[in-house]
Amino acid sequence: MTNKNRIQKPDSDSIRSAADLLRDGNIVSFPTETVYGLGADAKNGKAVAKIFAAKNRPDFNPLIVHLPDPSAAENYVHMNDVAKKLASAFWPGPFTMVLPLNEESGISDLITAGLDTVAIRVPANEVAHQLLKEFDGPIAAPSANKSGHISPTTANHVDGEFGDELEIIIDGGPCNKGIESTIIQITDHDVVLLRPGSITPEDIKNKTGIDVISSLTPTDNPVAPGQLKSHYAPNAKVRLNATGPNDGEAFLAFGETAHHENMLNLSPTGDLEEAASNLFSMMRELDDLELKTIAVSPIPQNGLGIAINDRLSRAAAPKE
Repeated sequence: MTNKNRIQKPDSDSIRSAADLLRDGNIVSFPTETVYGLGADAKNGKAVAKIFAAKNRPDFNPLIVHLPDPSAAENYVHMNDVAKKLASAFWPGPFTMVLPLNEESGISDLITAGLDTVAIRVPANEVAHQLLKEFDGPIAAPSANKSGHISPTTANHVDGEFGDELEIIIDGGPCNKGIESTIIQITDHDVVLLRPGSITPEDIKNKTGIDVISSLTPTDNPVAPGQLKSHYAPNAKVRLNATGPNDGEAFLAFGETAHHENMLNLSPTGDLEEAASNLFSMMRELDDLELKTIAVSPIPQNGLGIAINDRLSRAAAPKE
């Protein structure tokens, strides 16, 4: 059941309360433009450990550190000219860079999973920005869901996952992007795509002239979030590239299609941005029907469709 006292509208009081909880080593949830995050003080190892415990997240899976503005980045990471060019082009925004860790950063080793790199981003969401400014420090914040589950795009999704485990969920409304940030890693002068998102390889090349190398193969040794084989998964099985549902299946459609029982359509007009913004919320709604399988229409493998298909393929992967 939703706790109206726990879910708070974003105002000066709730932002201040959330920042105080972070300073005291607690975890809070807040919106970003991509999905809702589960935040902790990135310099407090005990606080970061609470994220892993709350999410049941394996400790070899690194976290993203959120910063209030691009100028803060070099306090925590080493940025070459390519990184600075990308930061100028895409921050604030749904764009994460995995960069060499500054040895004096103070970032908890739990965040990096013992690696010498860390994933950082500057969110564009105004509520997230206000909280980061009020807290005045780096906030580690993976998606606010149990590990491997469907990512949350509303405050109620977060409340349904954690309930009394959280004191504050700042309700900034539905997330407008709906899928997690693009993640790239910079190695020398190469840009390697680790997780697709709403900023595409074409966007990166258009802004920088740099060709992006794709590295989307699932791994048990991730350097950034979203690289595990099974992720973003509903309780139901997921059947991909379905032209329609079989008997007893829910149906997640895309584009023009005949109406079926237990069906939701990501975008009747075939708009990939609309589909991305609806993906996780509609998967949750269909999963709540408690049917054994969710059949999913084919999604074009271009532009933002690459990110959508990435999430769907991980949702469909066998759970170990």
